[in-house]
Amino acid sequence: MLKVGLTGGIGAGKSEVSRLLVECGAVLIDADRIAREVVEPGTPGLAAVVEAFGEEILTEDGSLDRPRLGSIVFADPAKLATLNSIVHPLVGARSRELEEAADQDAVVVHDVPLLTENGLAPLYDLVIVVDAGPETQLDRLVRLRGMTEEDARARMAAQATREQRREIADIVIDNDVPLEELERRVQDVWAELVRRSRASSRE
Repeated sequence: MLKVGLTGGIGAGKSEVSRLLVECGAVLIDADRIAREVVEPGTPGLAAVVEAFGEEILTEDGSLDRPRLGSIVFADPAKLATLNSIVHPLVGARSRELEEAADQDAVVVHDVPLLTENGLAPLYDLVIVVDAGPETQLDRLVRLRGMTEEDARARMAAQATREQRREIADIVIDNDVPLEELERRVQDVWAELVRRSRASSRE
């Protein structure tokens, strides 16, 4: 099994890269999706978040009001740290379960937005960073996700710098490019992952 960490700044196009890697044959473990699962209604995770932040972060149907919680924590580093201390251990435990269920010869890609910030690079055989310029990130967040420019800049500022991410990268996928070019780049990266996986299995 080859364990790959995939990360990138918000709006860099990491989700598109993970989708393309799955099409190539990767087993994807999506930390964002798991983070949503562990705070669904009725979970201990949601109960802990409500205890920390109050019932105003719930919608009328009792689910987590993500935009409201986001506006609270991304404006306050201490509150963001509190949220992370609740959610991250739950995500880590579930990710390990899914990894253990994968085939032994699989290329397992862990899609982890805060891989750099949380010092998780040593957990993986190699790290792929999806990189895009700040102007590209900002444009995508405002145009495609409907964020205000202020919210987008706050989310970007709350993450590691572009330089910090590139420092931990074994492979960088530059994504200031059209989708067709991104697809070609991901296919090249997949060929490299398969080569490394086969080499490690022979060791």
